[in-house]
Amino acid sequence: MRPEGRDDLSSLYFKYPQFKSFKSSHKTEEKIPVVIVGAGPVGLTAALSLARYGVRSVVLEAKNTFNDGSRAICLSRSSMHIFEQIGVEKSFLQKALQWTKGRCYYGAEEICSFEMPNLKDEKYFPMYNIQQQYTEQFLWSAAEKNELIEIRWGSKLLNVKQMDENTTVNVECENGNYDLLSKYLIAADGARSATRNNLGLSLKGENFEGRYAIADVRVSMQKPTERIAIFEPTSDVGATVLVHRQPDDIWRIDWQLKEGQSEKDVLKEENIKDIVSKVLIELDCHEDWDLEWWSIYSANTLCLDNYRNGSVFFVGDSAHIVPIFGVRGLNNGLADAYNLGWKLGYVHNNMAPKSLLDTYSLERRGATLDVFKNATKSARFMAPHSRGWRLVREAVLSLAKSNIFAQPFTNPRQMSPYTYRENLNTFVNEQEKKFNSGIVFGDLCIDLKLNGGGYLLDRAGKGFFGIIFLDIIEDPRGVDIESQCQLFDPNFRIIQIYLNSQKPDDLNFYLAKKLDAKIGTFYLLRPDYHVGGRWRDLDIAEILQALKIQMGKL
Repeated sequence: MRPEGRDDLSSLYFKYPQFKSFKSSHKTEEKIPVVIVGAGPVGLTAALSLARYGVRSVVLEAKNTFNDGSRAICLSRSSMHIFEQIGVEKSFLQKALQWTKGRCYYGAEEICSFEMPNLKDEKYFPMYNIQQQYTEQFLWSAAEKNELIEIRWGSKLLNVKQMDENTTVNVECENGNYDLLSKYLIAADGARSATRNNLGLSLKGENFEGRYAIADVRVSMQKPTERIAIFEPTSDVGATVLVHRQPDDIWRIDWQLKEGQSEKDVLKEENIKDIVSKVLIELDCHEDWDLEWWSIYSANTLCLDNYRNGSVFFVGDSAHIVPIFGVRGLNNGLADAYNLGWKLGYVHNNMAPKSLLDTYSLERRGATLDVFKNATKSARFMAPHSRGWRLVREAVLSLAKSNIFAQPFTNPRQMSPYTYRENLNTFVNEQEKKFNSGIVFGDLCIDLKLNGGGYLLDRAGKGFFGIIFLDIIEDPRGVDIESQCQLFDPNFRIIQIYLNSQKPDDLNFYLAKKLDAKIGTFYLLRPDYHVGGRWRDLDIAEILQALKIQMGKL
């Protein structure tokens, strides 16, 4: 909602573009590889991911502009890696605010702080804050320039039909309806997905009782970029208040509604302003401020039983809804989009069998369920739903200042990298037992600075790749394994890391230490930077087997 006198797109800091509605000149259009429903961040990331592999897509969007309100604001390190792969990271780095820390208060007293893992010389920070309008603008700007992507604004999905080799979408546009044929359909049309409803599918899971109001305000407040959580604030505005800084002097304030409060009353502009004023005073901010936007949400952990329905794939909120605690929603959706994007790319280019697409739901739904475990704990602590949980929370908060063991309970478990460790397609070998640390199979690889400049993952391409640790430049093993792997994946690359020093300040040695690597150690990575296997000692036969398994060829 916007203040009185301003429409939905009247922002204090962002100018919404107005795009022309698409007009179709045919009742039935030619078949294209992929139709994407929804031009939000997840849909556009899917389109750019597909384009990276030469796959054409048409993106349908019912509106004629970006989503209103700042919505999702936190982007994780893993999302920045995705943006780098699709070529949009520079815009984000110029605008977004990076952060690593958070502070927790019990009333007016600071009881603890936390810092997210952030290795020395790692390329990206753990978290960045930026309004969703900018996220959509940066992605749209890249998609608009890509000849493989066509965005059709003012185009509403009416019906979906699946046949043997076709998906037919009936679309309503400015000059009537038309049918659009495609091989695959990606539903990125949000929590109220028209695609999902059209196919008779529904989200299942748990709805939490806690409700939150959310407001964005413009104010010049001299505080660092970090997450602030106030439990039982002295202003008595609610049980919990969360505060995040955004670019352009915009601040996000969330507060838990009191039991029995009417949403209708809460949403009144005068009541929103009253609460915001109290929170700002509690933050020791006495500057003039303006209200930008506000809304209400409740915490839910909901998802589909399967993220694939025939030739239709669900990504982002159309597939799952998670609480905002820990900023998992959009970041999970971006991971969906890229996971599906590289797999569709490989299948479309006949580099992998269609069975590879079955791993999309297996992996991404598995990641969602893992998120649910942490999100459920966070939601019950942040918005306790029973007297028992309220007593637990009160006890933890009372103990947290002077007892370290209680402090982790106050941390909403900020977005940690998802893992595919339980996925059946992840190769496990006996050599895994020889590692004492490092990045285990299924986990996301770290990206550290190397000798000579640049970062580890800068050397990756768009295919599978290997990291091998050698002591001499002339060692033929790197070239040999690259040529053999390219028989199965022409995009395969080898990254050779030379270890000729054990000085603590040697960057290659530091990387080897973090990966628990020695001369001859090999890591196999997928296009999304997840570890597909690792070997303490080079074993080409096993590496080739693992590559084929990861590509769905075994």
